[in-house]
Amino acid sequence: MILFLFLTIVLLIAVISDIRLHKIPNWLTYPAMMGAIIYHTSTRGIGGFLYSVEGVGAGFAVLIIFYLTGGMGAGDVKLMGAVGGLLGPKGIFTAFVFTAIMGGLYALALLTFHSHLKETAKRYGAILKTFMLTKELIYTVPAKFEKKPRLCYGVAIALGTLISVAFGINI
Repeated sequence: MILFLFLTIVLLIAVISDIRLHKIPNWLTYPAMMGAIIYHTSTRGIGGFLYSVEGVGAGFAVLIIFYLTGGMGAGDVKLMGAVGGLLGPKGIFTAFVFTAIMGGLYALALLTFHSHLKETAKRYGAILKTFMLTKELIYTVPAKFEKKPRLCYGVAIALGTLISVAFGINI
């Protein structure tokens, strides 16, 4: 129960910060990782330490490629590392799956709300059709310069993580 409360508070602060500042701060993620490691070590010894450290590493691993390709910020990756420290290496993968689903739904909702869904679907449909015909992946840029809606992925991480915990990930 203590870990669930701690996790919920960390995720709530991350969501508020991400929405307001478009950043998930280090002063939140690093202490959350350390708190997870300390908790699991103190309750389970070396096995708990390894459980938590492996979870942190797995949390980083599932999102690092998206950061390296410019798809998200480092705060999102560190938040997932903190979540991994709490949920462990198996729990983080379930949280990641639910996070990806929530992120996709969130992105569709933003595109719909900002009236970009139809144009985006047409463009990606054309990319897919070209790929199917030529076997070459050719990216098509948007027809006009538009300000894309900003996706605060901390929201998806929080929702996906809490849903995974609700579906029985023991913390």
